[in-house]
Amino acid sequence: MINFNGSLRSQATSDLTINNRGYKYGDALFETLKVVNGKIFFWEDHYFRLMSSMRILRMDIPMNFTMEFLESEILKTLEASHLLHASARVRLNVDRGEGGKYLPSGTAQVHFNISAEPYHQPFYTIDAEAKCVVDLYKDYFVAPGLLSGLKSNNKAIQVIGSIYAQENDFDNCLVLNTNKSVIEALNGNLFVVKGDHIKTPPLEDGCLKGVMRKQVLELLAKDVNITVEEASISPFELQKADELFITNVIKGIVPITKYRKKTYGSDFAQGLVNKLNAKLRLLS
Repeated sequence: MINFNGSLRSQATSDLTINNRGYKYGDALFETLKVVNGKIFFWEDHYFRLMSSMRILRMDIPMNFTMEFLESEILKTLEASHLLHASARVRLNVDRGEGGKYLPSGTAQVHFNISAEPYHQPFYTIDAEAKCVVDLYKDYFVAPGLLSGLKSNNKAIQVIGSIYAQENDFDNCLVLNTNKSVIEALNGNLFVVKGDHIKTPPLEDGCLKGVMRKQVLELLAKDVNITVEEASISPFELQKADELFITNVIKGIVPITKYRKKTYGSDFAQGLVNKLNAKLRLLS
């Protein structure tokens, strides 16, 4: 079932049309949520990122768009989809409806839709046998700045980068900005481990303002034995690292196993996953 502005519909009776601004102009935002047994992981962080992004895009936020209202609509959708007592991947999409060209018309109003699908893994794990071979994606670059970090429907680089990765037998690719700094993977934020020093690109470089990135930074800040730096990363640093890993809310932490001729371990990443799951148990 799909939730359109609070009304549950089948996909066949969807209210989305070709005039929807999210379809025509990418004038839309979304949040990808992991929900287990009716508990939305890091919901507060998702909600405030969405509100901040809507303000940046100058959307008129409806008065009823409270954290409690949207949470209840998500749970309603899960229940209708028979996923309330299971592990699920949820997409909350917000768009400006219909009307206007580039400039929205005065009748354009913010709409939302919610969809859900089963997800097999309730908590975060690292498969020691899994591989994640990556390379740089250099066909196109991201402009530095906070606008590039919005989770909007404009994901052209992620789409064609994923096609490039598949064509070249990579499991993922690392994205560069116009300054040729490495900013993220195609589907998550990037962390570089070198000894007791951990580094991740700053938001100003154009990387996604990831919810899992925030969780990992908070966990790292509690460890007095390491130093954490948000700073630009050059491609040359990657082969000197002890570990590289990708973060996103659905998979948690994904260690990169190989970049070009360099292979990496995952001990640090595994320790982080354990801490992340411990935090989730406290929040449950």
